Amino acid sequence: MENFRKVRTSEQEMPLPFPDLPPDVVEMKVKEGSKIRNLMNFAMAQMELKGRRQIVFSGCGRAVTKTITCVEIMKRKLGGLHQVTKVRYKTVLEVWENQDPPPDGPTQNLTVHKNVPSICILLSRDPLDPNQAGYQPPEQRREAGEDTSGSSTKGLKRPLPPPCEELLPKKLQVQVSDSPRGSGTTAGQLD
Repeated sequence: MENFRKVRTSEQEMPLPFPDLPPDVVEMKVKEGSKIRNLMNFAMAQMELKGRRQIVFSGCGRAVTKTITCVEIMKRKLGGLHQVTKVRYKTVLEVWENQDPPPDGPTQNLTVHKNVPSICILLSRDPLDPNQAGYQPPEQRREAGEDTSGSSTKGLKRPLPPPCEELLPKKLQVQVSDSPRGSGTTAGQLD
């Protein structure tokens, strides 16, 4: 492969995995080099200014994490969005060209078919079927009067146990062996 260089890459187009989508639904195709700021500016304008009810984010390969990041930002900014996530595989076709072709023959090309993970996430202001696979309800927002100053246990599966007193010594005794400079044993405290 050291004598080959990638000439082009093409993705297999696949229909969106969500039935009953309106024909004018916005699909945000996230690529590896896409800027999150640009994606979010366009998506937020569609949902807030144009009043769209649904939007789909999709990405494959290295763009999957960026796709999820965009969705999480949008859910926090808008709030109250229902979500359905579908994970699948997409076929990517790579064409590689030989840079050191044989002198008496034509240029050799290699075609590589890769199956890469792909994700499609539907965000909707309208309620979706909670029984379908991949559904997530909207996050509950905190009330205005709720106290948020306390320690948060969000994400913890169980509370942490209280510290054990015997594991936290108050004093540490240090013994120094006999040396020519001093006589006997000395006990000191370290706080």
